[in-house]
Amino acid sequence: MDTCIFCNIVSGAIPAKRLYEDDELVAFHDVSPQAPVHFLVIPKRHIQNIMELAPGDVALVGRLLHKAQELAVELGCAEKGARFVINCKSDGGQTVDHLHIHVLGGRPLAWPPG
Repeated sequence: MDTCIFCNIVSGAIPAKRLYEDDELVAFHDVSPQAPVHFLVIPKRHIQNIMELAPGDVALVGRLLHKAQELAVELGCAEKGARFVINCKSDGGQTVDHLHIHVLGGRPLAWPPG
């Protein structure tokens, strides 16, 4: 999708500070971090949101979560933890219509969020 900012990050049309990339996934630092550790993990294939998942996407979602966990550990969140967030549609706070996982850590996080 030419208008999707995350698809443009995947293609390289928009630069991002990448943490990881393979054939299916890209992880990069958030441009407006809300915690000392704040990155996103996205599928390269455009999936609008978690409500659009098909049965064949189960393995992909598992890979997204596992990579998010691995990178959180690498970035120092293993001992005290991190928050893993998937926002969905407008009421869920999704601002980019491309499935993504936010990982935030490196400080205590309050609940409920603002």
